[in-house]
Amino acid sequence: MTALVERCRCERFLCLAVSVVAMVFVAYSPALADGSGDGDDIGVILDQARLVKLPERVSTIVIGNPMIADASIQPGGLMVVTGKGYGVTNLIALDRTGATLMEKLVRVKGPYASTVVVYRGMQRETYSCAPFCEPRVTLGDSAAFFGGNLSQTGTWLGQVQGASQLGVK
Repeated sequence: MTALVERCRCERFLCLAVSVVAMVFVAYSPALADGSGDGDDIGVILDQARLVKLPERVSTIVIGNPMIADASIQPGGLMVVTGKGYGVTNLIALDRTGATLMEKLVRVKGPYASTVVVYRGMQRETYSCAPFCEPRVTLGDSAAFFGGNLSQTGTWLGQVQGASQLGVK
């Protein structure tokens, strides 16, 4: 009987320890997602933009895979990097002579905060829950869910734009 009680205590402790480690990892995940975890990488959330300070004299930027990320040079030595698809690509900043001034990896990850992903077998659906859960168009969702939401969003935007052109309020 004593051995059984000791075993249950060990299992509870192990369960508690795993829970604490999981909570710490979840709390630290947003820091990794925004790129603050590694100085050599630029972390971007899918469908979001991030400002990055450029070295002086940058005239050209090159993105290895434009399906993963996009970038544009802004005044004041800034660059806007936008996450377009999941994955990792590289970014190279060149001066007018073609010399490399900066080379970094761009890591695009999915949104973590206020997002719920539902799996129904192999079918995936993503919802933005801030504060109410609404379907969102997210790369990787099942075709029917993605297409239905994209179609509905396009129809709604078309109606809003049409109403604004007519001056309807």
